[in-house]
Amino acid sequence: MKRFLIAAVFVALVGCVAAPEARAWGCEGHQTVALIAEMHLSPNALAMVNKILKDNPIDPALKRYCKPVSTDPMADAATWADDYREDHPETEGWHFFDIPRGAKRRDIDKYCDVSASCITAALKAQIAILKSPTADAAKKADALRFVIHFAGDIHQPLHCTTNNDQGGNCVPVGYFGSEPATRTVVSKHPGPPYTPHNVIAYYPNLHQVWDSRILERLSQGKTVDQFAAQLNQQFQFMIASWQRQGMIFDNWAWESHQLAEEVSYGDLPVKIPIEAPVTVNSCSDDNDIGARMLKLNEQLGQPYQDDAGPVVEEQLAKAGIRLSMILNQMWP
Repeated sequence: MKRFLIAAVFVALVGCVAAPEARAWGCEGHQTVALIAEMHLSPNALAMVNKILKDNPIDPALKRYCKPVSTDPMADAATWADDYREDHPETEGWHFFDIPRGAKRRDIDKYCDVSASCITAALKAQIAILKSPTADAAKKADALRFVIHFAGDIHQPLHCTTNNDQGGNCVPVGYFGSEPATRTVVSKHPGPPYTPHNVIAYYPNLHQVWDSRILERLSQGKTVDQFAAQLNQQFQFMIASWQRQGMIFDNWAWESHQLAEEVSYGDLPVKIPIEAPVTVNSCSDDNDIGARMLKLNEQLGQPYQDDAGPVVEEQLAKAGIRLSMILNQMWP
């Protein structure tokens, strides 16, 4: 199931308004993952990461969404991939893995879109570039930034599942009284020729809630450094267990997929049936799934936050530890 890349500028019904596209974990979440990983890097891995990023800095002309730009090299690198895909829509499919609700673990491989790729394949490809003795230094730096970012993305449950709804982007929700609105957005198809065109989008939606809004409530009053330190301490007792599980990316994706089924969808006040999988390119496909979901009038408040919050915290901590595992294995 292909998704559209939603541009940063959309046209609302009453005029032009600026808004970001869906970004897994948002700025704070990706930075938290990077900072937790940094706490667990070997001295050699930390030195190599900092050298690669310093010697091949991010293009200063690139428009950055997360501001102010973090002064920590890893935290800054963690959000680069979302900015980069604005001008490189061919990388859009690298950020997620559309495993349909109701799928079986044994069938996971067939859901990685060969033309657009998927996050597990993208992680392997970028790690291969980092390990290559002949790869260009600038390409290695970009590969490192992708790896730092994708380690976060793969742990966002709605980046590893779909119900013909683009990972929850087509599920309008009310969130603590904020009612969903319908907007016309400029999008690009994640495959050639990447032609911009208008589609209907909904804000807030289930994906957006999991990307940033749950996290924003969890971290209120804390800096990203404080929040990362809190999660690192909170999950100290789980770290050894996560490390023993190894680095099997398909397992990480499936774990996220199950959390989406059990919590992201499972704890919704109005239960959403599993759709028969079809190819969707917008929220108007699959018999206008966005409009059908809007009629459900999903209203998320404190009970949903209480269920989802602990999952978000654990997935962020787990992503940080697993990112450190990838980098420590590369540079022991």
